[in-house]
Amino acid sequence: MQKASVTMMTTPTITVPPYMQNRELSWLEFNKRVLDQGSDPNVPLLDRLNFVSIFWSNLQEFFMVRVGSLTDLSLVKKSIIDLKSGMTPAQQLDAIYKRCHELYPYYQFIYEDIRQELAAEGVENLRVEDLDQEQLEYLDGYVRANVAPFLSPQIVNSRHPFPHLENGGLYVVVRLDETHPVKDAGRDGKAGKDKDGKGKAGKDSKDSKAAKNLGAEGVTLGLIPLPRQCERVIKLPGKGLKFVLLEHALEHYAPMVFSMYKVKHTNIICVTRNADLDATESTDEIDDDYREHMKRILKKRSRLAPVRLESERPLSSTVKRMLLDKLNLKDHQSFVTSVPLNMSYTWGLASMCSPKRKATLTQPPFTPQWPACLERTRPVMDQVAEKEVLLSYPYESMDAFVQLLREAAVDPSVISIKITLYRLASQSHLAEALIAAAENGKDVTALFELRARFDESNNIQWSQRFEEAGCHVIYGFRNFKVHSKICTITRQTPQGLQYITQLGTGNYNEKTAKLYTDYSFITTDQEIGKDAARFFRNMALENTSDQYSKLWVAPLQIKQNIMVCIDQQIALAREGKPSGVVFKTNSVTDAEIITKIAEASQAGVPCILLVRGISCLLPGVEGFTDNVRVVSIVGRLLEHSRIYCFGPENDCQIYLSSADLMTRNMNKRIEIAWPILDPQLRDDVVEYIKTCLSDTAKLRELKADGTYTPLYHFAGAGASAGADGAAAAGASDPANAGSDGAAGDAGPFDSQNFLIEKAANPASTALPGEGYKVILRSIAESAAAATATPAADSVAAKPEVETKPEMEPMPEPELDFDPSPTPEPNPTPTREPEPELEPEPESESEPAPAPESESGPAPAPEPEPQPRRADAPQIEVIQEAVNVHGADSPHAQVIAKMPAKPNLGSTAKKAAGFAGTALLGVAKLAGTAAVGAAKLATGATKRAARFAREQRNR
Repeated sequence: MQKASVTMMTTPTITVPPYMQNRELSWLEFNKRVLDQGSDPNVPLLDRLNFVSIFWSNLQEFFMVRVGSLTDLSLVKKSIIDLKSGMTPAQQLDAIYKRCHELYPYYQFIYEDIRQELAAEGVENLRVEDLDQEQLEYLDGYVRANVAPFLSPQIVNSRHPFPHLENGGLYVVVRLDETHPVKDAGRDGKAGKDKDGKGKAGKDSKDSKAAKNLGAEGVTLGLIPLPRQCERVIKLPGKGLKFVLLEHALEHYAPMVFSMYKVKHTNIICVTRNADLDATESTDEIDDDYREHMKRILKKRSRLAPVRLESERPLSSTVKRMLLDKLNLKDHQSFVTSVPLNMSYTWGLASMCSPKRKATLTQPPFTPQWPACLERTRPVMDQVAEKEVLLSYPYESMDAFVQLLREAAVDPSVISIKITLYRLASQSHLAEALIAAAENGKDVTALFELRARFDESNNIQWSQRFEEAGCHVIYGFRNFKVHSKICTITRQTPQGLQYITQLGTGNYNEKTAKLYTDYSFITTDQEIGKDAARFFRNMALENTSDQYSKLWVAPLQIKQNIMVCIDQQIALAREGKPSGVVFKTNSVTDAEIITKIAEASQAGVPCILLVRGISCLLPGVEGFTDNVRVVSIVGRLLEHSRIYCFGPENDCQIYLSSADLMTRNMNKRIEIAWPILDPQLRDDVVEYIKTCLSDTAKLRELKADGTYTPLYHFAGAGASAGADGAAAAGASDPANAGSDGAAGDAGPFDSQNFLIEKAANPASTALPGEGYKVILRSIAESAAAATATPAADSVAAKPEVETKPEMEPMPEPELDFDPSPTPEPNPTPTREPEPELEPEPESESEPAPAPESESGPAPAPEPEPQPRRADAPQIEVIQEAVNVHGADSPHAQVIAKMPAKPNLGSTAKKAAGFAGTALLGVAKLAGTAAVGAAKLATGATKRAARFAREQRNR
């Protein structure tokens, strides 16, 4: 890759590969796949609402970190360019804001749809104007007793400057009349509502004239911060669960708070600020310890520059102009949505419902099982000394590893325990076991990474507790985050020193271990144990090293060894021998690895990537990535494990790792990968991958144009695969897939639910495997075609690639993001830190009917590209409904009959067009997955019809 540091005056060029895309836009498509779960009628309603909440928290952190860092980079004088898309930071920001403005209508539509369905189930989020007299009286008493004492209202004029608005804080903003006429607050000081439901001052009355006050001059704006001491959800009397959100109650009572002014109107706003802090800032100039430095750095986070303004309704021109000016924001950085501006409240709703209603509105709870490979009645330490153990979270519990640490804490033969800690739960049994070991005289070394984004404060507190208990605490490298998950227990035995080493793909966090899919490997392999001891010595000395026997340690080994292993598969393919590459990872962004995968594809190596989040690699690009398939699962659990497989299924090398295929993990972090050599454990990992690839419910495939197939795309394809598909794909046991068509008859196959059931009842489940057959069969066919042609010919025939002005490559700012269905005060989503809402442009005229051949109708011609319409987001929402169930669904006919409205750009006509020319690959579920299809058809029909009806009414 070319790399140059040049000014804007220079005009060199860089090559922009056609099989790469921008990571930020790919992340937004990932987050939309999260939001799509909110539209899935097979997901219980409160869980659907929680997916909307995850979308919100993901986007919040995306703006704080990714948009914040790009904003900083856009201010740099040197021109910086993204090597994967050829875009400067400013261009990326423009694309991000544009895409977000397209996603917000879909976000609002999904939320309102769920809100109405929940209301029908007795869970009602009410606005104050919807309350009856009894509820109003209750709310009035509640606000006066429990909220009013904590209010801190503010005014803005020449004597009261515009205040600092906290990052992510909610505020009721009040437009006041600058002429400050004397007004009272209405009877009993209670505010009224105008016809639009906005707050207004009450009328004068005999009972309230004594309450008049004189306000200050020149006041045009008032602000009420949402008090942190108050409950966000105010439960109202009545049958079922009826509630009002605190911000809406405060907005209603704003005229009472500002009773000495005339209130013109009110709104609710939220400001998102840049939170991308450089933890190494000024470290060369400090004399005190690193922990104190991190405390000071964290204080700066809440005061960094704003990057987004949100409001629940359109702001008046005066208020909007004032806010944007004070926050130094442009108009395109403001967003309007009726969705609550902080969705974290959704996680507590289930606990407020009756047990019966909760059971119908949420997924059945599951408990991680004690690992089947370990006996409960025997010490874990004895069992892991006899055999290697591979735990699969959250299907199996972390309790077994915690029990191992507890046993080590009291075992007289244990000399030391060393561990890296990146993210800990706020209440951690694992941490308590380590502290107990130190108090028992064991030598405990804990490497805390204080720069784990948004967990810094928690890690600082735990590191202080560890030091107080007598642990040896170290903080890792100045220039590298220590992201490895490794623990080693050293014992003195009659045979000499014994090392019990644990290696994980995820964090030592009991809370996320119940929600994230991860592997935890425990071994007494002496070579790995010695590597682990060497690793901790290097960490203490801040020494990056490649002197390890079995472990791969980044930044000097993981990427380098991945490239070597792919080269080996390329050599096999060119010799006509079986080959293959499979990666399961959270994100793929590293340009060198992407280029090497493309090279493998051109040599005929089948490449499958299970990528939950970002994929800068585009599969299926002719001449480049024909043999690459990229699929993604976004479901009930967060897919977090990292797996590298090299070779065909029956003879592959498997490595597990803490590292994603991202530049930051490969080059800027201390990461670990390790081999799985035990044949049974290797087979277990292969079976897990096959289970993921068998998913016909949540598995979605990335296409060459950057869009994803819709939900349940593979539900119709699986039943037709048959045993022949498994044989063509090279499956070791075609019969393992079960009887033909069984999966289709039973409905879509959800791999995560299957694994939950399998952990609880290991003998009662059988893997369908149909989706696995479909995906691998097409891979095998394309691989056979590729190997029939010499690799040199395919390379020579590569299409020309686009060139862009060459500027300094843009660094990859970090987003530690794992969007997870778990409520956190600060979003944790590992946060690496989603699907396409934008349809292919249609031609203005109907295409002529395609001539039919003897084998059937010819494919329809590609439509001519047209300029993007102003009403595209609304049209795309309707297309989403069509995509979910297919062009032949009943709801497509309903949409086609809807009358068009000129200012919507003939939405109904467009929707009918979508029904006739749905995106290629749309799954036609009717008749192939009866249970899921019926639900999808009903839900999609309701949503599409309701959305079109709402648009006509506007």
